[in-house]
Amino acid sequence: MARSRLTPERETELYAAVLDLLRESGYDALTMDAIAARTHCSKATLYRQWGSKAELVAKAVRHDKPVSLTQVDTGTLRGDLIAGLELSDDCQMEKDSALMRSLIHAVHHNPELLQALRHALIEPEITGVDEMLQRAVRRGEVDAGNPALKLVPHMMIGAFISRPLIDEKPVDLDFLRAYVDAVVLPALGA
Repeated sequence: MARSRLTPERETELYAAVLDLLRESGYDALTMDAIAARTHCSKATLYRQWGSKAELVAKAVRHDKPVSLTQVDTGTLRGDLIAGLELSDDCQMEKDSALMRSLIHAVHHNPELLQALRHALIEPEITGVDEMLQRAVRRGEVDAGNPALKLVPHMMIGAFISRPLIDEKPVDLDFLRAYVDAVVLPALGA
């Protein structure tokens, strides 16, 4: 029996509803029943299309980031990093930051969610950053042996998550641009 596919529009609506529910209740309280009720979709359809809550959440988060960092190439490392940040706006960043803090808490006791997020979101983002960094090495902006090359994803994720915790302010583009200029680029010797 052939599986029916959801239209791209319906899939987008469903992902938006999943993210709304996730922001409202957090991952642990999110249920497939609640998703089915909010989206007017059967649980059977949800499981048939995504297999699990973790997979559905990971795909919804990935869908919310439609542009890949691998598509960013301005000709300079600083330009690439800033252009990558500017794929989002301050309002979306604040929503994403809260969502990611919630998911980071949830992955500590949910290995299936960790693996789903790693596959759908983290690995593609790290691949994009690695491509930016390797272009910078080839252009001579960064020394290939610089140990900070492996730490850039950690630095960026740390800035994104820690700003609200330390400064009690939302993450915004001005903060992240300043962070790139004061922390990331100097660490890379660029």
